[in-house]
Amino acid sequence: MKNIIAFTTLGLVAATAGLSATAQTPPVDPEMEVVEAAEDAASATNLVKGVYAGFESGDIAAATSGFAEEITWNEAENSPYADKNPYVGAEAIVTGVFARLGGEWDYFNAVPSEYIAQGDRVAVIGRYQAKHATTGKEMDIPFVHVWTVEDGAITGFQQYTDTLTHTEVMSD
Repeated sequence: MKNIIAFTTLGLVAATAGLSATAQTPPVDPEMEVVEAAEDAASATNLVKGVYAGFESGDIAAATSGFAEEITWNEAENSPYADKNPYVGAEAIVTGVFARLGGEWDYFNAVPSEYIAQGDRVAVIGRYQAKHATTGKEMDIPFVHVWTVEDGAITGFQQYTDTLTHTEVMSD
């Protein structure tokens, strides 16, 4: 109902200014909007897939190549790596998250299984498979990553995962 009221109010403003609503509104081809939205979603998804490909090959430069200069990265609440949230910029993410993961785990894999894109967001569903170097404990836990893509660059990341298991695996 709010949308209808807002639309009506805008229509009245245009009418009181002596402008016709049809003169201001260019014709819209709904099929073109759908095609453009699909292309944007595909482009954003491919950019995010590049991050996981970089992780898989161990190429951090490739993993971060699509990051915007001021990307904001948030680890899940109660994550062992949320202590410095938000991480801003690739260097903060690499030193605050990636280097710590590399130093504390024998292996730590983020394995995506599904990508869901809408607008400027890409949600990735997958699993972390890892072995902690000190405790020797392993984990296989689900994650959801929500990425924000603007103007062809990744500007945001939010992690959701089982932080209790993650923390337990790191503890003796």
